[in-house]
Amino acid sequence: MLKRWRIARQNRAIVDLLYQELVSLTRQPKLYEAFGIADTFMGRFEALSVHVFLCLRRCRMDAELAPLAQDLVDRFMADIDNTVRELGVGDQSVPKRMRKLAGIFYDRVRRYEDAFDQASPTDQALAESFAGRAIERPEEAPEGAAAGLAAYMITMEDRFRSVPTERILTGNLIGEN
Repeated sequence: MLKRWRIARQNRAIVDLLYQELVSLTRQPKLYEAFGIADTFMGRFEALSVHVFLCLRRCRMDAELAPLAQDLVDRFMADIDNTVRELGVGDQSVPKRMRKLAGIFYDRVRRYEDAFDQASPTDQALAESFAGRAIERPEEAPEGAAAGLAAYMITMEDRFRSVPTERILTGNLIGEN
């Protein structure tokens, strides 16, 4: 039992490090300025969802990373729950709001997966999956925002894919060795 507790504690520390890196990626101004993601709670939720999705996609490539994937989703949802509470949503309304946000997240995962799993993922297929989703008001976004965000996702997926499993297991997804 003690061994299981140590492993769970170690996973939590690794997941926290990975999650902090994903959050730092969502703070890039280009996501909001060039790619049309709204700088609002929902916009930041969308930006974080994109990065969590890409990390989960990388975790699925390797059986050693599978336990981290669910822990990462749990960490993401716990963070969203805390944020919703900090925004002043009443305790009785939080579960309803969280069910809605979880549904949105899993819908995004399904749509992004479908776009990536095409024979050859294209910017266009991903861009179509963003229409009215990650980009809150596509009509107000800069021209080419959806295609730019799609290209960014493809680049980040390649970047995450190139990270060795051993490095991810130390909680390092984007930093230098």
